[in-house]
Amino acid sequence: MAIAEAIEAVIARIDERRLWERHRAIAQFGATGRGGVNRQALTPEDIAARKQLLAWADARRFATSVDAIGNLFIRRPGRDQFATPIAAGSHLDTQPTGGNFDGVYGVLAAFEVLEAAEEAGIATTRPIETVVWTNEEGSRFQPGTMGSAVYAGRLPLDATLKIVDGRGIMLRDALSETLAAMGVTAHRELRAPIGAYLEAHIEQGPILEAERKQIGVVTGIQGLKWMRVDIVGEEAHAGTTPRSARRDACAAAIEMIAALRELTRDRDDILRFTVGRFELSPNSPNTIPGRALFTIDLRHPDRELLVSLGSKIESLCRMHAGGCAVSVIETLDSAPVGFDPAMVAIVRCAAERQKLPWMEILSGATHDAKFIAELCPTAMIFIPCKRGISHNETESATPTDLAAGARVLAEAMLSLASLSGMLPHERST
Repeated sequence: MAIAEAIEAVIARIDERRLWERHRAIAQFGATGRGGVNRQALTPEDIAARKQLLAWADARRFATSVDAIGNLFIRRPGRDQFATPIAAGSHLDTQPTGGNFDGVYGVLAAFEVLEAAEEAGIATTRPIETVVWTNEEGSRFQPGTMGSAVYAGRLPLDATLKIVDGRGIMLRDALSETLAAMGVTAHRELRAPIGAYLEAHIEQGPILEAERKQIGVVTGIQGLKWMRVDIVGEEAHAGTTPRSARRDACAAAIEMIAALRELTRDRDDILRFTVGRFELSPNSPNTIPGRALFTIDLRHPDRELLVSLGSKIESLCRMHAGGCAVSVIETLDSAPVGFDPAMVAIVRCAAERQKLPWMEILSGATHDAKFIAELCPTAMIFIPCKRGISHNETESATPTDLAAGARVLAEAMLSLASLSGMLPHERST
């Protein structure tokens, strides 16, 4: 069978109903009863979702393996057993009040490609794989995108295993329980070579829906800085302390945030500035707050602009401290990532050939693809989500869009998996 005919055969077997039902099945694990899901990393709910995926893989007799941080790999073999695999995937863990598509869609779309290839009876030169990355969300153990970062060598394994959650449970112990429950015996080495990587995902933003595009051809991921601002003033009686004598940590925090909003004002509406966490102490209605804490999430695709803005934040906060002490600590510095142009072109050509409305788009959120792009050529495929809502129990996507993205993913994966010999980036290393 010619390559083009083989790809068409696989695309034709992408099953919209099966893909939708698989989403419904995984949504049972951690279901909140309000339409969403709470399936945080390395919890019983996460284990149950992984075991369901493994059961589907076992039914197809696909090979499975796991690495030292719990990343799960499901492989359909190729004719060349020594060739590097073409991988696709995402994550199964969610936010505490998450939706049913963030992450899980990328896993199930990749698995659908493996099943469609199996049903079509086609043989690829290279193996094709579905990957489940551990703890992408970072809602239980911080930081997020943990599994892919450890795999790529950006986070040290030993230090990561010592991280504890809010209840004092060490990641090493939670991971041991997960690995034992999965029962996967084959071991995958960290940084094991990957020929190319693709990740399908809901957009988590409103652009595709507003532009009436079904496929987002993702060109890269914007940069990100996180900071924590701690303000220490003085607790005092709310009824007896004159304004001139106050060292009000809350008032100082409000002044700082207002000044930061002005600093980050962007007429092109590309820059993203968010205060996502705000805490006061002692948090009493009749006591002037003696302490305040807030976080900063700053995002933009231009690295130099991020660095420039980041360098101004501490001095601006001190200017508005109102007699309080202030410290600004940078907790994350993530540079922008541009995806491999050849990989982006493969996704674009697949959307065009399938006559699906598409547009190029930059990812505002960070994904596991960011770290895997350091190891091999990488690209992402976005589909619309209703009103752009994500990290929310009302997160919604249509069966038609889910299947369309899976068909584009199938064409991209099969095009790459049909290549024999070394890929261009492998020849250059």
